Amino acid sequence: MRILLFASLLLLLNVRAFSQAPPVTTSADIYLQLKKLQVLGSVLYVAAHPDDENTRLLAWLSKEKLFRTGYLSITRGDGGQNLIGDEQGIDLGLIRTQELLSARRTDGAEQFFTRAFDFGFSKSTSEAFAKWNKEKILGDVVWMIRKFQPDVIIARFPEDARAGHGHHSGSAVLAHEAFSAAADPNKYPEQFAFGVQPWQAKRVVWNTFNFGTTNTTSEDQLKVDVGGYNPVLGKSYGEIAAESRSQHKSQGFGVPASRGAAFEYFVPIQGVPAKLDLMDDVVTNWTRIPGGEAISKQVDELIRSYSLSNPEASVPTLVKLAKSIKSLPDGNWKKKKLMEVQQLIEVCSGLWLEASTNSEYAVQGDSLRIIISANNRLGSPLQLEKFWLEKSVDTTVRQNMDKNKNYTYPKSILVDPSRDISQPYWMVDKMVDGSFTVNNQNLIGLPLSPAAYSVSFRISIDGESFDFEKPVVYKTTDPVRGELYQPLVVVPSVAVSTDPSIVIFRKKENQKQDIGVRVTAHRNLLNYKAHVTGRMATTAQDQTDTSFNLMKGLNKEYFFTISNELLKETDKDFVQAYVELQKGKEEQQAYNNITSIRYDHIPHIHYFYQDAIRVLNIDLKTAGKKIGYIEGAGDKVSIALKQMGYEVTVLKEKDITTSYISQFDAIITGVRAYNVNDYMAEKYEILMNYVKEGGNLIVQYNTNNFISNVKSKIGPYPLTISRNRVTDEKAKVNFLMPDHPVLNYPNKITDADFDGWIQERGIYYADPIDANYVTPLSMADPDEPAQKGGLVIADYGKGKFVYTGLVFFRELPAGVSGAYRLLANIIALNRKKAF
Repeated sequence: MRILLFASLLLLLNVRAFSQAPPVTTSADIYLQLKKLQVLGSVLYVAAHPDDENTRLLAWLSKEKLFRTGYLSITRGDGGQNLIGDEQGIDLGLIRTQELLSARRTDGAEQFFTRAFDFGFSKSTSEAFAKWNKEKILGDVVWMIRKFQPDVIIARFPEDARAGHGHHSGSAVLAHEAFSAAADPNKYPEQFAFGVQPWQAKRVVWNTFNFGTTNTTSEDQLKVDVGGYNPVLGKSYGEIAAESRSQHKSQGFGVPASRGAAFEYFVPIQGVPAKLDLMDDVVTNWTRIPGGEAISKQVDELIRSYSLSNPEASVPTLVKLAKSIKSLPDGNWKKKKLMEVQQLIEVCSGLWLEASTNSEYAVQGDSLRIIISANNRLGSPLQLEKFWLEKSVDTTVRQNMDKNKNYTYPKSILVDPSRDISQPYWMVDKMVDGSFTVNNQNLIGLPLSPAAYSVSFRISIDGESFDFEKPVVYKTTDPVRGELYQPLVVVPSVAVSTDPSIVIFRKKENQKQDIGVRVTAHRNLLNYKAHVTGRMATTAQDQTDTSFNLMKGLNKEYFFTISNELLKETDKDFVQAYVELQKGKEEQQAYNNITSIRYDHIPHIHYFYQDAIRVLNIDLKTAGKKIGYIEGAGDKVSIALKQMGYEVTVLKEKDITTSYISQFDAIITGVRAYNVNDYMAEKYEILMNYVKEGGNLIVQYNTNNFISNVKSKIGPYPLTISRNRVTDEKAKVNFLMPDHPVLNYPNKITDADFDGWIQERGIYYADPIDANYVTPLSMADPDEPAQKGGLVIADYGKGKFVYTGLVFFRELPAGVSGAYRLLANIIALNRKKAF
């Protein structure tokens, strides 16, 4: 018998490519996995974003009830804020995807996604569905239900306004409708060609909550205590949940561990209502499969005879169990339990299988050295029959494996020049408004792309052959953090980047600027001919390098001059760069750059994009020159300020002294600066004195919620940061004080300056505010009262204080010209000509 264990992204025991160290499986873990063999029940939890999930309930379902437990997040959290860096949008979604996977490795659940894009805060279900394309995303939820086959579906949120967010309520509607649609053979029948069938879950329920001022729980609801203690793990489910939730570091979701009883409440939505237990009327043992009773007896004996100190003694029984399960009728549980048994054979035998390289990149057209390793750590009677890597390596060894002996096989392969680069699968094709484009049905739902390369091992155990597949990983040693594992990434032979990221021309002035195109080699490139093109609008500039020689890791830069004369019919454009390399008959084109996101708490993230310089031709005037910038949680506003012509100095804590900051025309605090910098409370008097003496202090948004709040005073007069926001990026902006300098100097602000904004108008508005503040603008979401706290200004002494929730941190990098003009006016508020 031969069984293939694919190192699936959904299996938590052996996900090595995407964690930073191989998992440690203890004898206690093995014991729980043996007990889980007796459980054939599954639960799918559905919510909208990373961090929406109830981690305590997931941990309890997975580790106490031992159900197969999954979390389907409708989005990847792309539209949230970022507490640890300046990544936004898709970059943030990539970070939050990995944080969710880290959480699942902690609480034992599996992770899935739909193709929906998190476009930011939404105030209605209808808006969410209009942006996402409801039928498309409903199809994704149906696909995951048919594939996962849950007995019970749990929605995190209600379908109405109590959900607090259009994405939240939308996720509940999708869970409800998909419950029936997944069972209907007339709904999404195209999915059946990919191996799924209609699936009817027993019920869908709503996991009610008591959160903030909203309590949706009541004692007449189904009530379950999930706060128990697991002596095998040595932790309560509240402790496990805290570890899991604290993985959402970009959202500042670190929480304390809890102990003691903790009740969860459930309301029926559709299906047979549960009266005593979530799994009422669901068969969760082997009797649900014909012939399963005999399997159950084998598992009972396996658990009874298991030795914590000698887990390898269970291997022969596990091999027999695998043969017995193999003889059952085909089905979802047969497939799942075979994988579980093979995982147990691997960990019980102490088998170590690994494929690693000392290079983070596998470069198209270059060689890659892989170290293939095996060790029979506990001495079970194992034989390594063979290992293979696609068509490149196929080695038969028939090596009997002695106890705790390392068997190492170095191999070199050539990375095919046409091999696909390691792009996240949902970013391969151009996304549409509101959702990603994924044309491979089998990829939909997966948290990550499959590994770049994998090595398969065939191991003979008690006369039976088992195939284990392991991803090739990049292994390195950090002098502080020790041995680290990272994903192996397939990259092109060259990367093409441009600089700067944005160019701002002053309209009605003939201006020129030099830009750079940098070519970086990922492998040695000798005796090539390079043709470098920079293209903007309808024109292209070319340079030919007849002797292009570049060693691995080095770069070469080519310079072009652009001018706003090229922008004849538009005020916005891009400079894009292309490189053609030629050597004899070999030709290759390059235009992609690589973005790498590196944080210690998650694996390194890499993706590819065509780098481009955003070119703006703006009727922009500025007053003042020197800006002091106090960084917050992370943004790219300071980069935009430099392109506007300001001299920007990043201010550290030690720099904020009365004498030093007096040189600046304005001081701007980055987003959440008062949330993340505790020292701001100590600097309050210094900053207020700066304003009093004629300075201009501009504070970008801060939050005031359960995650983080402002611990110091911000302005010279009382103001409260609220959760008010305007999410409609096209909301009409009303000029309440049309003669105010902020709307007139040095730029005349008009309705056109609020065209083309992205995602939203503003967040965390000031409300209420002291009478000393003025509010020149108001705006509103549909059917809501006007919000005035997006821009509040106060005179204090000789200077100005400004608090703004307007999302300059989004609009400036996106090249919204009106945002540049308005910010220039805010910066100029303390200039003499403004009065």
